[in-house]
Amino acid sequence: MERTVPRTSSEEVELYLRTYTSLLRTTAEVRIRTLEEVHAGMKSLLHRSAREPTLDMSAFLYALSRLPGCMPEVRLVVLGQSVEVFARTGFGDVQRWEQVSAQARRRRCFFDGAETLACLIASRSDIDDVVPLLTAFQIEWNKLHRLLQPAPVRAIIDRLGEDPAALPELAEALGAGLDEVERWQGRAGIGFGDLLRKIAVAPRNLAVRLLSGSLSAYRRATSAWWAHIEHTCPELRDRPVYFVSSNTHSLLNLISGFALNARQTLIDFVGLPENQELFREWQDIQARQVQSSEQNFLYYVLRKYQGTHQKRDLRAEQQAIERQMGILRIPSEGYFDVEAQIVYLARLDAQRVDDRALPDDLTPLLRSDALILNIDYPLGLAAYNILTEVAENVREILGVYVMGKAATLNGVLGDVMISNVVHDEHSQNTYLFGNCFNAADVSPYLAYGSVLDNQKAVSVLGTFLQNDRYMEVFYREGYTDIEMEAGPYLSAVYEMYRPQRHPVNEIVNLYGLPFDLGIIHYASDTPLKWGRSLGAGSLSYFGMDSTYACSVAILRRILCRELARTS
Repeated sequence: MERTVPRTSSEEVELYLRTYTSLLRTTAEVRIRTLEEVHAGMKSLLHRSAREPTLDMSAFLYALSRLPGCMPEVRLVVLGQSVEVFARTGFGDVQRWEQVSAQARRRRCFFDGAETLACLIASRSDIDDVVPLLTAFQIEWNKLHRLLQPAPVRAIIDRLGEDPAALPELAEALGAGLDEVERWQGRAGIGFGDLLRKIAVAPRNLAVRLLSGSLSAYRRATSAWWAHIEHTCPELRDRPVYFVSSNTHSLLNLISGFALNARQTLIDFVGLPENQELFREWQDIQARQVQSSEQNFLYYVLRKYQGTHQKRDLRAEQQAIERQMGILRIPSEGYFDVEAQIVYLARLDAQRVDDRALPDDLTPLLRSDALILNIDYPLGLAAYNILTEVAENVREILGVYVMGKAATLNGVLGDVMISNVVHDEHSQNTYLFGNCFNAADVSPYLAYGSVLDNQKAVSVLGTFLQNDRYMEVFYREGYTDIEMEAGPYLSAVYEMYRPQRHPVNEIVNLYGLPFDLGIIHYASDTPLKWGRSLGAGSLSYFGMDSTYACSVAILRRILCRELARTS
C-alpha cells in the first residue's frame, strides 16, 4: 500500500496520508486517537472545526451517514479484500455475522454483535475514505460526550418526543443549528434519545486494522468479483459491450418502463397522508406549475415506495418484467459491494423505453449482438481495477460511459459538468480526451440547473483529503469539477488503447480512441460556498433531475451508436 504522495496536495494533507499509511503497515490495531491531531491539522473542507471545542455537526452527520448504524457499539474496524482474508487471519466466516450498511456509502460490512466491524474494501481508496470517516466520527462523538454531561442537558433528552420545546433547547445546548439536529433526529428515528444516552455514557476509543494492503490482494478481489458476473452471464466473453458506470436504478428505469406502467399504484402511494409534500409536487406537475418531468417524478416515487413495507408488492413484478426484457441483475457476493446489470439490446421493447431516450425506430436492434454492462459506480481506484478486468475479459468494448457525483467550484447544486481535461491525483497524470457528450446532449432533459461543458476535473484521493490551500491550487488552474473516479477510469482507458501500463506524472493525449468515451458529473456539493450538499444525505428529488438528464443522454448515445452499427 505504498504511495507517492501527490505534489499538488498541501503539506498538511501529505502528512495525514503518510501518517495513517505507515501506521497501517502494522499487523496490530491502530488507535484512531493517534490520528486525531494530524486529521485536525489538515483543516479539511469537510471538517473545518475539528480542532475547535465547539461541535462540528456537519462533519459528524457526514461521517454518520457513511458508517453503519452499529457504530455506537463498535470498538474495532477491520478492513480486508475478501471473506477469505478474514477467515485466514482468525476472524472466521464474517458472512455469518450480521450484515450492516451505511445510508450514504456502499460498502459490504458485517458486525459480530459485540465490538468488531468487518468491512470489505475494493482498493486503497477505501482506506482513504474509511480512516478519515472514523477519525471525524470519533472527534465529534467525544465532543458530544462532553456537551451531554451536564444534568440539565440530560433532562432535555428525557423530554424528547413529548415536549416540542426540547429539540430547540437541545440544539442550543449543543451549539448546533436546529435544522442539523432535526436532520440527525430524522435519520435516527425513534432511537434518537437512546443514541444520545449512549454518547453521554462513554467516549469513543476506536481502533482500525488492515489485514492486507498488497496490490495483488485488490486484483484477486476484483478477479473474483468478475468471475461471479461471468459465471452468471457467460455471453460477456463473446459479445461486444457498452460499459456504463452509473447507479442501479436510473438506466434500468429508462429501459424497463416499469415505474411508468405502475403509475396508478405510485400515485395512490403519493396520496397517503405522510406523503403530502410529494402529492403537492405531483399536483403542480399536472397543472404545469413547475418544470419537473412526470417520468422523473414517478422514478423517484418508485424508490420511495420500495423503501416502505409495501415494497414486496412491486419488487417481484419488477424483476419478472426486467427478465422478460433481457435485463439481468447480478449482486456482488463475498467481495466489495458493486452490483452489475446486463442488458441485451436486441430484446429492448420500444413501447417501454422512456421516449426521451429513443432516437429512432429500434427495429434494427433485433439484429444486435451487443450488451450493456452497467455497474454501480465504484469508489476511486476500484474504478481502474474494474474497467481493466472487464477490458481483459470481454470480446470488445464499444463504449465507456461514466456518470457520477462531483463537487463544483463554479456551479450550483444540480448543475451538470462535462469535462475534457482530467487531472488524476493517483497517477499524477493530466488526461486530455474527446468527451462524446456536450451541453446539447443533456440540456433538453434538464429542468433545473445548467450544463457546463468544456470543463476541467480533478480526481481526488478522498472526500476529506482536501483543504482551502489544496482547492486554491486547482481553482487557480481552472479546475472546477472535483470527483473520485474519472482519473482511474482514464488510466484504464489508456491501457485499453496503448500497449503499456499508464504513465505517471505526464500529460496524456487520449484523442483518437477506437471506442466511444463519455464522462458526465452532476453537482452534489459546493465546497467553497459552505452551501447545501446532496452528498450529506440521500439524493433529493431536486437531484433526480440532473441524474436522469445524464442517464437519458447516455442511453440515447448508446442506442444511436448501436443503431448505426447494426444498420
